[in-house]
Amino acid sequence: MSVTNRRNFLSLAGKSLGLAAASSSTIAGLLKEINAATRSVAHLTPQQAAMDEDYWSTIQNAFTVTRGIINLNNGGVSPSPRIVTEALVRYIWQQEDATAYTMWQILEPQSETIRTGLAELFGCDREEIAITRNASESLETLLLGMDLKSGDEVLTTTQDYGRMLTTIRQREQREGVKLNLIKIPIPPKNIEEITAAFERAITPRTRLIQIAHQINITGQITPVKAVCQMARRHGVETIVDGAHSFAQFYFKQPDLDCDYFGTSLHKWLYSPKGTGMLFIKRDKIAKIWPLFAAEEKQKGDIRKFEEIGTHSAAPKLAIGESLLFHNGIGGKRKEARLRYLSRYWMDKLKGVPKVRFNTSFDPNQMCAIANVQIEGLDQGKIGSYLFSKHHIFTTPIVHEEFTGLRITPNLYTTLSELDRFCEVLADVARTGLPA
Repeated sequence: MSVTNRRNFLSLAGKSLGLAAASSSTIAGLLKEINAATRSVAHLTPQQAAMDEDYWSTIQNAFTVTRGIINLNNGGVSPSPRIVTEALVRYIWQQEDATAYTMWQILEPQSETIRTGLAELFGCDREEIAITRNASESLETLLLGMDLKSGDEVLTTTQDYGRMLTTIRQREQREGVKLNLIKIPIPPKNIEEITAAFERAITPRTRLIQIAHQINITGQITPVKAVCQMARRHGVETIVDGAHSFAQFYFKQPDLDCDYFGTSLHKWLYSPKGTGMLFIKRDKIAKIWPLFAAEEKQKGDIRKFEEIGTHSAAPKLAIGESLLFHNGIGGKRKEARLRYLSRYWMDKLKGVPKVRFNTSFDPNQMCAIANVQIEGLDQGKIGSYLFSKHHIFTTPIVHEEFTGLRITPNLYTTLSELDRFCEVLADVARTGLPA
């Protein structure tokens, strides 16, 4: 290496080390600012704090999102606040130094602290939590790892997530397991209708109920605890798909009373993309086969579900900063703000002719995700128009039972952005789409 190239290399190396130090300093500064702002609303109820725009402006500024697009599509994946992205980059730089040693001897063991933090947030034993890559991996581990026999039935709804239905249908084709689907009202007048629909569908061959805690296409919150307890009376196990519920609204594992739970952490916990969580009751771990084969000595160890081969330690460790961010705001305060944002735009549009909601206004049945429809128009074309002409990003939903736009604001969403969305959608409802 020439003297000039060596100097350039050393200069770049020095800059990268400086970036890591600056990243750590930035994270500390941002957390300090957030914590100071949170103390200013500590005397308020979560519902009162939800309307304090000065407080939420601090939280909004913690994200580095563009304001050139009004992003109302936060259901699939959410942006991370800056402190999470900074941490992710820092951990990536760390693991590139003597990688085999740094990654496996220094960084990977620190994931045990992350496991503890997730267990505390979910309200369970740390030995019941596996850190996965997303909700699909968590739930497919369960659906493919259970010893089901030909003729055994898995019960879920027609609105269940497509990948989960595909997983069960694969077992149908390969092993003769039967998928039993039920319909639930859109939206139900009473949330107990959902529990009743599940119970009516149970047969002597039902072995498992898969239920979404929050249905991804409508935002419908389901009565998980009632369904789980009802299922247990019938000798049926329960898997809860918490992909959209976890860290969006406040609950703990005892509030669900489920046997199994899977979620993504890159949605409402704002963790790095490709992070998830799997909960299995401790006495059930040994009977679930992992997706990747594990040694016999790991049979009862929750960590057997993390044996996926070589992978980066960075996303897993940066979950720690997302936990700091979430806990700094407070789960109940965050839930109140998200519900306030949804009700803000829904209330503005509910009296507009031709506007119909596929989501209940009952706070027990909704939070940040809602589905709205303009009667007589193609919802996909509405979504295209909103984005192409107004840079408003939504999610058109086309289901055999209904169609609509899934609207999902986030903590960084401003009221003025929601005002703009409501103004445009109301105009479309009154005058139709431009020719």
